[in-house]
Amino acid sequence: MKRVADFLKEAGTYYLATVEGDQPRVRPFGTAHIFEDRLYIQTGKVKDVSKQIHANPKVEVCAFKDGKWLRVSGELVEDDRIEARQAMLDAYPSLQNMYKADDGNTEVFYFKDATAIFSSFTDEPETVKF
Repeated sequence: MKRVADFLKEAGTYYLATVEGDQPRVRPFGTAHIFEDRLYIQTGKVKDVSKQIHANPKVEVCAFKDGKWLRVSGELVEDDRIEARQAMLDAYPSLQNMYKADDGNTEVFYFKDATAIFSSFTDEPETVKF
């Protein structure tokens, strides 16, 4: 899982795919943090992506760097503890201008039953489950 989080952080931007009804939705994300042995991402409750995750928590992430890409699929589970939200904000101080752990908007999710696949045009795909 650490390798997955490191890849996402080093890529800087990854793309999160959700579903809204029968329409796929993809948008850039930048948070990836390991807290209590789980991989977390962060968003705001007021955003459409939050509503989409709550309606259908199955998501996929894709990131690309140095000629390699990573896809992570799984289910996102909200962790409503202030400690989890604060850990994310501590890991990403730039978010603290827009979010606070107790603002009623900050939301963190962790991956459950995730499958990560590292791929490139030159190497065999490598699968990691967590």
